[in-house]
Amino acid sequence: MDELYERVKGHPFFAGIGKERAIELLGDCVQFTYKQREIIFHANKKREGLLLLLSGMAEVYVEAANGREEVLEVVGQGELIGFSSLADFLGVSEWKPSEQMVEVRATEQVKALLLPFKMISKRWDDQVVHDYLLTQVTRRLKDVYNSLAEQVKMSRQFGDPDTIVIRVQDLMSSPVVTVSPTTSVRDVAKLMSKNRSSSAIVVEEEQLLGIITERDLVDRVLSAGKPSTIEASEIMTENPITISKLSYYYDALSTLILNGIKHLPVMDGGKVVGIVTLSDLLRKKNENMMKTIQTIETADETTLPKIEAALYEVLQTLIEGNVPTFHLLEIMTRLNDRIVVRCVELGIESMRVPPPCGFCLYQMGSSGRAEQFLLTDQDHFLVYENKQEEPYFAKFTNELVRLLELAGYTRCKGRMMSNFSKWRGDVSTWAERVRSWSIQATNENLLLAQNFFSYRKVYGDSHLHLLFEKGLSEQLVKGKILLYRLTELERENGIPTLEQPIRSLFGLQRKHIDMKKEILFPIHHSLQILALKHGITSGTPVDRINRLVELNALSSSFGSDLKLAIQELLKIYVEQRCYQYKNNQELTSLLDFTHLTTREKEILTLSLKTVRELQQLVLLQ
Repeated sequence: MDELYERVKGHPFFAGIGKERAIELLGDCVQFTYKQREIIFHANKKREGLLLLLSGMAEVYVEAANGREEVLEVVGQGELIGFSSLADFLGVSEWKPSEQMVEVRATEQVKALLLPFKMISKRWDDQVVHDYLLTQVTRRLKDVYNSLAEQVKMSRQFGDPDTIVIRVQDLMSSPVVTVSPTTSVRDVAKLMSKNRSSSAIVVEEEQLLGIITERDLVDRVLSAGKPSTIEASEIMTENPITISKLSYYYDALSTLILNGIKHLPVMDGGKVVGIVTLSDLLRKKNENMMKTIQTIETADETTLPKIEAALYEVLQTLIEGNVPTFHLLEIMTRLNDRIVVRCVELGIESMRVPPPCGFCLYQMGSSGRAEQFLLTDQDHFLVYENKQEEPYFAKFTNELVRLLELAGYTRCKGRMMSNFSKWRGDVSTWAERVRSWSIQATNENLLLAQNFFSYRKVYGDSHLHLLFEKGLSEQLVKGKILLYRLTELERENGIPTLEQPIRSLFGLQRKHIDMKKEILFPIHHSLQILALKHGITSGTPVDRINRLVELNALSSSFGSDLKLAIQELLKIYVEQRCYQYKNNQELTSLLDFTHLTTREKEILTLSLKTVRELQQLVLLQ
């Protein structure tokens, strides 16, 4: 009891009354420990008092009708939970099960002290306690009202109730045209024409076998000179990608775009119940998205400059549709990849002769991490098979950089582009470069290594890619000094600590934070170092977290928390940058706290706490 008294003696409930009296009051209280994600207060359950958080953090949230959760506030150490039940304690109202609509859960391990109402009544006549509770209640009430106002404002901001967060079952076409495997192609075409459908589903005993589209009829029958009497099974695409009817709009949209398909059978259990097409989805939200994809696929030097504006229309649609950040980045990265691939194709065409040997093009930086949403500067390098073919690739990469610049990707000021000789070479040349970075681990070489090890292949020969990564892995085993120096460099870049409740930020000297330099870069570098220590040379942040969890380098629960934290931080960053671009403002990564909503401030605090744990884990190894 003495230890507990030392922890709470400065709290208004126990201050100024003497140790003996305070310990007597503590005898009425009960200590609790809650695990991460454990429910502290359930909805529709009567509160027995106020809960004082001795350590840890908790969030107050409500579950909406659509199953999504809205966090109303985050409560930290030294704060109280359960103010809504004071009305019952004071006799102002009588508690009913339907009145308590919020729940409280621990966001990390929480130690708390329950202050029963019978104990509170013993201190009720003390003016200090009255003043304290009044201050706490009014401040928290203001924060909750602000949060609710922001949620209402955001929900009405776009003036379109039909957001992307709707179910596939509300969008699909049903019933679908179905045929058997033995149906003739002629009859398949007749059924599709009669039902004005661009596809037919091939089923047998209600089991999905394949799909036939209008394009299949043209490419696999007419163009191939095959007779119309052949059976559906001969031209169908077997085992097509499908989606559940309960999936969201953005799931369907990203599945279609990322897999390069235009028809998606909708399943209920093992049965086909409908179909959604890319044109249907894009027409519903923004026809320009379809035009953008078509523009990329057929781009030439005259149309490349038009892609950027169209791409940003797609980005704006995804943001306004509340598409989760990882899905948004995945879609935008894939579209950016298509632009890069198209530039590679145009570059090869301009050379007038095919490449003399296999090669791979890799993206670095934000594109390498699959986090590119705006067209940033170019960051890429090239690996080719035959060292003797350097003259060809020197000329080719100059053309590639020019074409990418036409498409909107500015040239890298740091010259980290494949048209510079130190950013291209054969496998042995690249292995030697990595070895030199390890031997001469200067700050300049470490910065080169940090950017390099964010690589991702976007074009090229798969066998060459495997040889390239094998060479890198061998060098990492030999070059432990590189990992040591990268870790030491990261030690100088600590993630900011915002331990105070976020509502107190305005009382601090710090008014802003640099999202890239102080948060995102340390996160990526910490993940990069931890991954490299476990032989993982490439991958997006999510890929690396998943692999580290598989290797037991991270716990499953921490891996999930880390992915959520990164997603929330990227959401804030993406929306800020897009707002700046849309309003013709200077693009900056400096985040002003006054521009954040209450919920964003709370999320920022929780997310920073999680990623700081990652950095500490790396530095301790």
